[in-house]
Amino acid sequence: MGVIVQKFGGTSVGDAEKILNVANRVIAAVENGNQVVVVVSAMGKTTDSLVNLANSVSGKPDPREMDVLLTTGEQITISLLSMALQQKGYGAVSLTGWQAGIQTERVFGNARITDIDPEKIQSYLNEGKIAVVAGFQGITECGQISTLGRGGSDTTAVALAASLNAEKCEIHTDVDGVYTTDPRFIESARKLSSISYDEMLEMANLGAGVLHPRAVEFAKNYNVTLEVRSSFSLDTGTLVEEEVSMEKNLIVRGLAFESNVTKLTVSGLPNELTTLSTLFTTLASNGVNVDIIIQSTNQQNTTDISFSVETSSLDKTLAVLNENQSVLQFENLYHESGLAKVSIIGSGMISNPGVAAQMFQVMAENGVTVKMVSTSEIKVSTVVEEENMIKAIEALHQAFELDQRVPVHGA
Repeated sequence: MGVIVQKFGGTSVGDAEKILNVANRVIAAVENGNQVVVVVSAMGKTTDSLVNLANSVSGKPDPREMDVLLTTGEQITISLLSMALQQKGYGAVSLTGWQAGIQTERVFGNARITDIDPEKIQSYLNEGKIAVVAGFQGITECGQISTLGRGGSDTTAVALAASLNAEKCEIHTDVDGVYTTDPRFIESARKLSSISYDEMLEMANLGAGVLHPRAVEFAKNYNVTLEVRSSFSLDTGTLVEEEVSMEKNLIVRGLAFESNVTKLTVSGLPNELTTLSTLFTTLASNGVNVDIIIQSTNQQNTTDISFSVETSSLDKTLAVLNENQSVLQFENLYHESGLAKVSIIGSGMISNPGVAAQMFQVMAENGVTVKMVSTSEIKVSTVVEEENMIKAIEALHQAFELDQRVPVHGA
């Protein structure tokens, strides 16, 4: 009898009817001869409601107290799901993050898992019970309740699967798998049968919201096979694994995009070895996340550095730069908003030169101006005008033939 970890997000447990549906999905896995661990999120918009409630009584809620408050959302779900399973005649036990043996670093609001004691859950599985675990939470070494931040339930599920040597970790969500790009915007987007950890990690980091990057990274590090599938249908989903078993001849496997990007240019910086480190250390120490970076030296022997940030952090970034102008010694500061990031991802790019050139040619043919570029072995990211974002994605999706189903050998 193997262990399977199933994770259900907030939309999957949004009301009593959906919780009963989840119970049936869990029972089906048990009836197939598996020991089952279920990880659940808070119901629907519960977490948002709790945040709003905290803000209504405090202008600046204490991070420790916020974690105590927010973890109650998942506790509601685990108790209700356990009741539903028991009502249907199956042994089930609800476990908070700390009851499940999940230990985290001492960081409130965005802690990382440091250790899991698998014996706590395994003892219930050995008794023939279904373990229903609250996602998104754990406990610090000194006994403080902590939360794992955005995507924390995904990370909880993958970490439990790794500690229990589970056969598979199923991520049940409101989509039925990982698509070549977001099907809400591109009608020809196609569900992938499989995708590698590295490709999924790039897609998650570049804006695809199906899985959180931290969960994918955890799965890769511990070789946990993931399956992204729908909570509301029995169709097979997308496998996320080390070696992709199908569609190997796809050079580009997916496209990701995100809006609300701003390009900043800091001009007239000293042309010195320490210029880059000083600039980006200053930004990092003030909590500014920087993405694509371009450096150029002009005829005056000074340096211009451009970089992109989320538009929501523009005001903060400008304030940090202006406050530190005397230290950084730049002459001018420019910014351009209304931009977006468009990326192509695929492990096949490693052994196929010319993919970036093809991307740029497609952009040019469709009148899309590329303002910034960033590359890695398996991705090319560009910054374009936001009004051209969807046009670029549609053109690239067609150019790289992602809308065409790839035949599987032997099928």
